[in-house]
Amino acid sequence: MALRQLRVSDNGRFLAQEGGTPFFYLGDTAWSLFHRLTREEAEDYLRDRAARRFTVIQAVALSEFGGLDTPNPYGHFALHDRDPARPNEDYFRHIDQIIDRAAAHGFYVGLLPTWGDKVNATGRGADGRIFDPGSAESYGRFLGRRYRDRPHLIWVLGEDRRPDGPEAVAVWRAMARGIALGVAGREDYGAALMTYHPPGGTFRPPATSSGEFFHDEPWLAFNMIQSGHRLGNRNWERIAEDYARTPTKPTLDAEPCYEDHLDLHDQARERFSDWHVRQRAYWALCAGACGHTYGHDTIFRFWEPGREGGALPRVPWREGLRHPGADDMRHVRALFESRPFLSRIPDQALIAPDSGGAAAGAVDPALDHAGATRDRDGGYAFVYLSAGSPVTVDLERLSGDTIRAQWYDPREGTATPAGECPRAGTRRFAPPTGGPGQDWVLVLDDAARGYPAVGAGA
Repeated sequence: MALRQLRVSDNGRFLAQEGGTPFFYLGDTAWSLFHRLTREEAEDYLRDRAARRFTVIQAVALSEFGGLDTPNPYGHFALHDRDPARPNEDYFRHIDQIIDRAAAHGFYVGLLPTWGDKVNATGRGADGRIFDPGSAESYGRFLGRRYRDRPHLIWVLGEDRRPDGPEAVAVWRAMARGIALGVAGREDYGAALMTYHPPGGTFRPPATSSGEFFHDEPWLAFNMIQSGHRLGNRNWERIAEDYARTPTKPTLDAEPCYEDHLDLHDQARERFSDWHVRQRAYWALCAGACGHTYGHDTIFRFWEPGREGGALPRVPWREGLRHPGADDMRHVRALFESRPFLSRIPDQALIAPDSGGAAAGAVDPALDHAGATRDRDGGYAFVYLSAGSPVTVDLERLSGDTIRAQWYDPREGTATPAGECPRAGTRRFAPPTGGPGQDWVLVLDDAARGYPAVGAGA
């Protein structure tokens, strides 16, 4: 089935396909896909991610790690003489083919026109500033015209940089305008779904958001945060801030901690595990995110021995494909799609004040947080317990006479019945296990609704 153009849902909180079908943004971070992989390698990667039920592939045209001065596997540079007014047709024809293969596998592509160092000439691997407002608009027009007939594109500006002054803001505005002109032939931002990928936060505050810089811009259809690669970053706080902004726009964590990545706050810690990856996903979604992005330390740069890549990963990218965090994202999507999607709201008031109690085993307090979300009319609720601590739930916030409870295992995508009870007062629930790596989702349904099996279709 052909992919249809995405738009913001009518309530302003989610993304949907034309016609209103809900869209779960489940992204995979593949920044260097176009620059480093052959078409055959890209096909292997896309096939793997399709099997794990991702819906979006995020990749950059002008890449990090030598994106201007190192050719792709076929010997083609992105630009002639580093000039954005002179894109290399051979290089972009390679991108065309991968974008089309992504569509054949059912993916939308979060296409980043450029890594942010080409606008802000700072940070790791900086290639140097090559854009001004005029060249940014011209380059945006080039891309917009080239991909105007591919409705499966999501345009992602920014890439890991703050706009470092009025000129940088003007560059991003001009690039957005150029894309719209290329796609629609006029300044019509409804024809090209756009967002902005911000930089990661320091240890405090917990994250940065596109909303800090561009929330009121007409081209910004939805927000992205980057909670980044630090253990203590509380991404649910920044998602909640975006959720409260006006005008209402969807938001998601587009770069949480990557699986197998070093903790940038304390590199003596172990690398981030599948448990940490799951936490960021469920915390963000329970706080109101419209979707989530997964990443892996070796996959985002498609690292192999002998290849540049900053702090080097531990394994080649093909081995990273097999790590468990990506499969866990499949279970995230299956859970949230098994209940009404567009009417879901965050609701921390579901968790009664007397909740708590030690989980089994010592758990860093930064990793023991409960997040809660429910249907607007109370037909169901999910309560995510990131370390298996007991929770007391205010059942009065749900609907119906009888509540059916289940425990959803986010590691396996399976559900275990936890009994039924009257919808009255509060009730304490204790997960089957607790402690490090033992996260659970408490699923509470109005028994009369007859919802399908939890996680059906994983």
